[in-house]
Amino acid sequence: MDEERILTEVGTNEWQVVVFLLGDQPYAINVDKTREILRWTGVRPVPQSHPAMLGITTVRGEVIPLVDLRTYLGIKPNVPLEQSKVIVAEFNQMKLGFVVDGVERIYRINSEELDASLTGGFLGEDALYVIKREGRNILLLDYERIVQMVNPSLAKELTPDTVRLKESGQSVVDPDRYKILVAEDSPLIRRLIQEALAEGGFHNVEMVSHGKAAWDRLADEEDRFDLVITDIEMPKMDGLTLTKRIKEHQRLKDIPVVVFSSIMADDIKRKAVSAGADGQITKPEINSLVELVCKLLNEKRSGR
Repeated sequence: MDEERILTEVGTNEWQVVVFLLGDQPYAINVDKTREILRWTGVRPVPQSHPAMLGITTVRGEVIPLVDLRTYLGIKPNVPLEQSKVIVAEFNQMKLGFVVDGVERIYRINSEELDASLTGGFLGEDALYVIKREGRNILLLDYERIVQMVNPSLAKELTPDTVRLKESGQSVVDPDRYKILVAEDSPLIRRLIQEALAEGGFHNVEMVSHGKAAWDRLADEEDRFDLVITDIEMPKMDGLTLTKRIKEHQRLKDIPVVVFSSIMADDIKRKAVSAGADGQITKPEINSLVELVCKLLNEKRSGR
């Protein structure tokens, strides 16, 4: 897979997805979430686990869980388990393997190609977007949600520490004087960010579901924002493109931008820095996010 990777420049609104098959349906996962593609690795069962949790395996000396996406989505496999492929993925500070029928290729896509019109309705809660390519509808799944459903204990990591958040908010004079814009495509994460900021005393918060909506709000000269929080992987405009546009704009360039994403590999961190991000936090560190927001607002207030 490494040989197929295509370098994408920051600000082009382009990224890459690995296309794979579950039954006859093509699906996709962001290349930046993908570490390698393996032949069937074997598995050691884990008792009392979710039906889609096949067990654990060892990859290069590291023990990782294996999740069968076919079982999770109720899709009949087209190949025996021993002929399956394993997509080793890393996000939200964890590594695991997704078991699939086969892997096709890498596509370079533009964020504007992501169609979210059927999300939550006909597609259900596990599919975020449809990518239309070569006469096919390729589904991009919500992998963070799938992992939380298979292993509910992970949801605890997204639970805000109210005491810690209140202490963070006390470091800022009158938090409600600041207006914060959040660009995040996941309804779950939007709610968590809003609740965490509220615990810190920040109630003047506006939520949008993609980078283009955030840019349109920032471009409105009749309004102003004191800080922006953005995801990376979003439709219409990705977070790195949004960050770069903010930092290149004469009126907006001094607004602090925090990148809050499940994808924080070293190359993504470098891209965020090159785009001009003032800070980076990896999901699910919701408490650290609020602490960084307080730090950046205090620095802005003091003129640093």
